[in-house]
Amino acid sequence: MGRIKKKGTAGNAKNYITRTQAVRKLQISLPDFRKLCIWKGIYPREPRNRKKAAKNSSHSTTFYYTKDVQYLLHEPLLAKFRDQKALEKKISKALGRGDAHDAQRLEKNANRPEKTGKTKYTLDHVIRERYPTFIDALRDLDDCLSMLFLFANLPSTDTVPAKMIARCERLCLEFEHYLIVSHSLRKSFLSIKGIYYQATIQGQDILWLVPYRFNQRVTGDVDFRIMGTFVEFYQTLLGFVNFRLYTSIGLVYPPKFDKNRDDQGAELGAFSLEGNGIGAIEQPKQITNGESAKPDPKLQKEIDKLMSQLNVPEKEQEPATSQTLPNDEDEDEQPTDTIDKFEPAAPGGDILLQPSYSATDPSTLFSNFTFFLSRETPRQPLEFILRSFGCKRIGWDAVLGEGAFTHNELDPSITHQVVDKPPPQVAPEEEQVEDNQTSQRVRPGQRVPGRIYIQPQWIWDSVNDEELKRPDLYAPGASLPPHLSPFVKKVRGQYDPSAPLNEQEREDEELEADSDIESDVSDDDLAVKEPKLLTNDEVDATAEGMDVAGSDEDSDEASDDDVSFGGFSDAEEEEEDEVTSEALQRQRELEAELAGTTLEQKEVDPRAKAKADARKKAKKTAKEEDEELERAKMMMKEEEDEVTSEALQRQRELEAELAGTTLEQKEVDPRAKAKADARKKAKKTAKEEDEELERAKMMMSRKN
Repeated sequence: MGRIKKKGTAGNAKNYITRTQAVRKLQISLPDFRKLCIWKGIYPREPRNRKKAAKNSSHSTTFYYTKDVQYLLHEPLLAKFRDQKALEKKISKALGRGDAHDAQRLEKNANRPEKTGKTKYTLDHVIRERYPTFIDALRDLDDCLSMLFLFANLPSTDTVPAKMIARCERLCLEFEHYLIVSHSLRKSFLSIKGIYYQATIQGQDILWLVPYRFNQRVTGDVDFRIMGTFVEFYQTLLGFVNFRLYTSIGLVYPPKFDKNRDDQGAELGAFSLEGNGIGAIEQPKQITNGESAKPDPKLQKEIDKLMSQLNVPEKEQEPATSQTLPNDEDEDEQPTDTIDKFEPAAPGGDILLQPSYSATDPSTLFSNFTFFLSRETPRQPLEFILRSFGCKRIGWDAVLGEGAFTHNELDPSITHQVVDKPPPQVAPEEEQVEDNQTSQRVRPGQRVPGRIYIQPQWIWDSVNDEELKRPDLYAPGASLPPHLSPFVKKVRGQYDPSAPLNEQEREDEELEADSDIESDVSDDDLAVKEPKLLTNDEVDATAEGMDVAGSDEDSDEASDDDVSFGGFSDAEEEEEDEVTSEALQRQRELEAELAGTTLEQKEVDPRAKAKADARKKAKKTAKEEDEELERAKMMMKEEEDEVTSEALQRQRELEAELAGTTLEQKEVDPRAKAKADARKKAKKTAKEEDEELERAKMMMSRKN
C-alpha cells in the first residue's frame, strides 16, 4: 500500500507562495520586498487553482513562485536592508530617550539618498545577473531611456529629490553625446506625448520618448516610490551602457563636466569629450568662405589616368589577351557594386528587409550649413538632431543659454534660420524706429538677404526622408505638409496622407477588381497561355476583329440609360475606364510601331471572357431594375400626395358648409400656379409616354 500524501506538500500548494508568506520568510518590510522584486525581475504569478495554492479558505490575491523567493534568500541586498532597519530602530530609541545628539549622529550613517545623494549599496551585481551580454542590455534600453528622460524634466519635490533629477539629466546628456559622435540617430517624430527618437546601436533599434519642456505639475495620484525604484535601477543600467559605448569608440568615460557652464544652460556644451590617452578629440575645421579645398595630388593623378583611358577610342585599345585578362583570384578580390540579398532558406520563413544603398550619407546631411535658432524655437531637440546629422555650427539667442556658435543674428555665415512664428505685419512708421537695445538683433519684419527661413518641421522631415526637403514648403507662415510617423509602414489599400487622392482611389479600384476576379474565376478558368510574338499583319487583323469593351452597341445602350435616368451612374465611370484602357492600348501600339517591334498579345481563355461578359450583363440588368423600381416609387408617392391634398381640401369645404360659413381662399400667385400646372402636365405626359412604351414592348414580346 502506497503512502498517503500529506496535504499542502505537492502541486500548486508547494509551487506557489503568497506575498505575506514571502515577506515573513525573508524577514524584510513590504516596501523592501517590492523594491527587491523590481530589481531582480521577479513578478507575481497566477496559479491554475487559487484555492489549492492558498492552502486555506482566505482570499489571497498575489502569488509568487516558491523557487523565486528561495532565490532571494541568498541576495546580498538583504543584509543591507536589515542593517538599515536596525539603524532606524536605534534612531527611534534615541529619540524616545530624548537624546537628540545621539539620534543626529546615527542619522548621518543612515541610508538617505534623497539628502546625501549616496547609497550604502550598489546594483552592479544585479545588472550583471539580469544582462549577461551587452546586446541584452541594449534590447532593454527603450523603457530605461524613456523613464530617465521623463525624470530629467520633472521639478524637484519631496518624493523626487533634486539630486536624482540632476543625475538623470547628466546620464541622458552623456548618451546623447555618444549618438552625436557615432551618428547613430536615425529617425524622429513629433507627437502629442513628446518627441520620439530612434537610434541603431550595434544592430539594435532603440526607440524612446522625450517629453516637451513644459512646466510639469506633480500630482498626488502617482506613486513616485515605485517609479523611484525603477529610476534607481535604470540609472545603474545606463551608466554601464554609457561606459561600454564610450570605450568602444575610444572615448574616456565619464566625460569632463563643467558645472558653471551647465548652470548657464549649456547642457550639451557643458561636456568635453576626450580620447583614451590622446587628449581632446580633434574637432573638424570650420568651413570659411575664403578657403578653397585642394584635391589630393595622388588622387588627382589616378583620376587623370582613368579619364585618359576613357577618352581613347575603342579601335585603338589593345584587345584583351591572356596577359591582360584578370585572374579568377583577382575577380574574387575585386569589390562589386551589387549587394547581397536575404533569401528565405525555407518556404514560409521570415522575410527580412533587403539592404539598399543610400543616395546621401545621413551623417553629413547638415554638415555644410550654419543654423540660427530663434528664441521661440525648442533649442534642446533642435541642437541634438542637427549635431547628430553633421551640423557643427549652431547659433541661438543669448537668452537660450551658453554653448552657441554665435549669438549674433546678423552673422553673414548663417545659411538657415529656424523660425516658429509667422512673419509680423509691421507698419511703415514702426520700421523707421531704430532699436537702441542691441545691434545684433534683426528688427521685426526684416529678413537677411541670402538666408533661408524655415520652420522646425523642415529638419524633422529632412531627417526622416534622408534628404533635404524644399524650403519654400516650410517657409514662415506657410501651411506645412503633413508630418507623418516614420515608424509606420505603408500598406497597400490603406489611407496614405502623403499620396494624392486620385492615386489612392485608383489603387482601391485595382484591388477591388483583383478581388472580384479571384473570387469569381478559378485558377483553372483563368489559365493564361504563354504570350507569343505576333507579326504586324496579325496585330492589325487582331485589332480589327477584337471585341473591344467600348463598342458602338455598348455606347448606344449607355445613351439609352442616360436618357431614362438623369443622375450619375456607375456606367459612366465604367465607360471612362474603358476609354482610358483603349487610349493606353493605342499608346502601346504606337510605341511598339515607332520602336519597330511587335506588341505582345496575351491569349485569353474564352470561358473566362464569357463569364466576365455574363457578369457585366447581370449587373447592368440589376441596375436597370433598381432604377425602374425607384421611378415607380416616386410616381406613386406623387399621386398619393395629390389625392391626399384633394381629400383635405374637400373635407375643409364640407366642414365650412355644415358650419354655415364660407371657406377662406388663399390668394395664389398666378406665376406659381402656372409653374405647378406645367409641372403636373409634364409629369402626366411623361407617365403617358412610359405607359405607351410599356405597351409597345409587350406587343413586341408577343410577336417574338
